[in-house]
Amino acid sequence: MGPVPAGVLQTLALIGALALVYVPLGTYMARVYSSRRHLRVERWLYRGIGADPDAEMTWPAYLRALLAFSAMSVLFLYLLQRLQGFLPGSLGFASVSPAQSFNTAVSFVTNTNWQSYSGEQTMGHVVQTAGLAVQNFVSAAVGMAVAMALVRGFSRSRTGELGNFWSDLVRGTLRVLLPIAAVAAVVLVACGAIQNFSGIHEVGQFMGGSQQWNGGAVASQEAIKELGTNGGGYFNANSAHPFENPTPFTNLLEIFLILVIPFCLTRTFGVLTGSARQGYAILATMGTIWLGFTALMMATEFAHHGPALQAAGGALEGKEVRFGVGGSSIFAVATTLTSTGAVDSFHSSFTGLGGGVTMLGMMLGEIAPGGVGSGLYGILVMAVIAVFIAGLMVGRTPEYLGKKIGAREMKLAACYILVTPALVLVFTAASMALPTPPDSALNPGAHGFSEVLYAFTSAANNNGSAFAGLNANTDWFNTMTALAMLLGRFVPMVFVLALAGSLAGQRPVPVTAGTLRTEKPLFTGLLVGAILIITGLTYFPALALGPLAEGLA
Repeated sequence: MGPVPAGVLQTLALIGALALVYVPLGTYMARVYSSRRHLRVERWLYRGIGADPDAEMTWPAYLRALLAFSAMSVLFLYLLQRLQGFLPGSLGFASVSPAQSFNTAVSFVTNTNWQSYSGEQTMGHVVQTAGLAVQNFVSAAVGMAVAMALVRGFSRSRTGELGNFWSDLVRGTLRVLLPIAAVAAVVLVACGAIQNFSGIHEVGQFMGGSQQWNGGAVASQEAIKELGTNGGGYFNANSAHPFENPTPFTNLLEIFLILVIPFCLTRTFGVLTGSARQGYAILATMGTIWLGFTALMMATEFAHHGPALQAAGGALEGKEVRFGVGGSSIFAVATTLTSTGAVDSFHSSFTGLGGGVTMLGMMLGEIAPGGVGSGLYGILVMAVIAVFIAGLMVGRTPEYLGKKIGAREMKLAACYILVTPALVLVFTAASMALPTPPDSALNPGAHGFSEVLYAFTSAANNNGSAFAGLNANTDWFNTMTALAMLLGRFVPMVFVLALAGSLAGQRPVPVTAGTLRTEKPLFTGLLVGAILIITGLTYFPALALGPLAEGLA
């Protein structure tokens, strides 16, 4: 079978697997977040942290709890890295430097998992399992909690209450993420991923020297790394490493884990708002963009420009031969259209236009299907903007799910979509204008600019992948990417929760003949168009200086 049909068959198999679990998993998550019953272990946790899971919170209270939990998580993970040299199971590694400890702590707490270090040469077993792996669970659960707060804003009326952050956090972790990750980890071990706490081994002699390998609890971290759209690899090669991703089957399984919760949350949204068709409309929007980007990526990477690519059957530079061009293209689109950032190939080695596709996927706001939780609330904000545009066209006050979209709601939505582009473009401009930061780019010209642009696009969108040609382990990039990650994660959450509170306080508006039917294909097309046009107008000048200039050269 040729590489192109193989890539198409992998895509169809992935769609089939996602379709099988869409209804049961989406409905299950709706029950999890709407249940009034607490499990025994959950009650123990609530007692331990002194939280009342049945106390409803307004949006400011919900936000304060979220920020307090995240701040303590950053502090704990920072201290764990700074004390690594004194901890058991450190594999002889020294404590991590202050700048890199801060960058890594912020990275994992914000669900970015940007790594400016080599995992197998920097982090011991305790930091990897008690620090990074724990944040893989709870940072994903935080995103899901914010999404549920916004869904309650649409489904509730004449109240300022959005649920309880601590209850949402614990349920998302224990009832959704932990069971699926446990099953996935067992499957990965059965397929060849490692799971141990061994030390460092010297393996063989290569060109006069030996190679060192160290083990670790890799399969369990790999499962939640993909499922929680985290992306931080146990090894520097990330999901291109055979210990993390041994076979083409595990490669497809990991892509499935990346996409399954973000896509299924649209079903959860439909169930909780009382209209499954609204969920299908959001799903159709996400699916249309995802399929379009996958096809575009395969087209750019299978294009045969020159005898070397013709002989190889595609652009194989930087790609694992175990996965080929097709599997690498599907993975690259999945990881950049979500907030995952895991890689099974190196995006810097993609064709100029292929690298631009990965960047554009992040620039959309990672909403097709986006991160765990963040994808759903991001596309719902875009839906608010789309109905506002439709309202302007017909001269009618816009409504979405029975809620009027007035001046306050539009200001909050506009602020949400402006934050991330401002961070990306300002930090990229500063890095290129100052004398020292551009020296971190490995390549000159358009590709070097793309490396810096990709770094801040990844950081501000909480993705975490890199072009792999940028030395980001400098004081400048460690500090600036950390600021981009913090602001890119929590400032949009402020606007989302404020929007949820505003919507929850409204009285429902009855459906009339003039109401825009947001469950229809017409609205799906409008939403896709709004997303692409807003992104294109915002980022086209920057893309023209980087990947477009390189691809057309």
